[in-house]
Amino acid sequence: MELRGIQYFVQIADEGSVTRAADKLGVAQPALTRHLKRLETELGAQLLTRLPRGVRLTTAGREFLEHARRVVLEVARARALVQGSSRTPRGRVAMGTSPTLAPLLLPGIIVRARQQCPAVQLRVVEGFSPQLVDALLAGRLDLAVATNPPRSPALALTPLTSEPLVVVVPQGTRGTRSAFSLAELAKTPLILTRGLRAIVEEQLTGLGVGLRVAAEVDSIEAIRRLLLSGTGASVMPVSTVHAEATARRLSACALEDANLHRILVLARPAADARVAAIDEIERIVRAEMGELEKSGVFSFPQFRRKFRHANPKH
Repeated sequence: MELRGIQYFVQIADEGSVTRAADKLGVAQPALTRHLKRLETELGAQLLTRLPRGVRLTTAGREFLEHARRVVLEVARARALVQGSSRTPRGRVAMGTSPTLAPLLLPGIIVRARQQCPAVQLRVVEGFSPQLVDALLAGRLDLAVATNPPRSPALALTPLTSEPLVVVVPQGTRGTRSAFSLAELAKTPLILTRGLRAIVEEQLTGLGVGLRVAAEVDSIEAIRRLLLSGTGASVMPVSTVHAEATARRLSACALEDANLHRILVLARPAADARVAAIDEIERIVRAEMGELEKSGVFSFPQFRRKFRHANPKH
């Protein structure tokens, strides 16, 4: 089984088209098709179904794709490890982050990476923390910024910051009141992502308070638009609505009798060898998080005193 054929199969699966994969790889389409047929012959199974436009993975193709990704990633890591001996970070790094943090964190990281390690090809994946942890353990990601990940001997976890969660409502709906009680929160129909719902419910356990969830929407942008249009209420990290609250387009309210928060953690597979490219991206992530924290994006002025004790010291 040739590595090239496996790499070609992964590219075709990612593009959903033999033609687009051939263009991306700079390989003639007939040659790409021959490699794919050779791979299917060796495996004794059809991996792709040809459609009028593009291709679709078969059941066998979906199963093989997971293994093929690991093979390609391990080879890339091995190459990066050997090349890293020259102390010049190079190679590919796959990083994951949550949809709530991506708009804040990624622009700075990408700019820093292009300046500090131009030979590193950075691939970023958005996902909720359980998905990111699964991808780390499966070898599909090299590192990830996750929210409240479970402790695992298979992962090396480095705390980055603790951030308050606030109740977000359309501007003007609270009048002069800037805080929510737990009793009010329990009565308020909320629109939440699945991940934030799990965090809030876990932290409210033992306080005798339940949530009234009107809708579970796994799209931060969709929830933001609903709130801006004057519909609903939600619980979000303060950084997610920092700009809208500062501009008085949304109201972000603290809880009076509970300290809801999320802990942002940098996670890496514990058993992986140190690779220069991954180490450099980790340093960039930590630096960018530090700059964001200094800018106050993780706390509004009125929250700083209340939540200061929750921020870990580095």
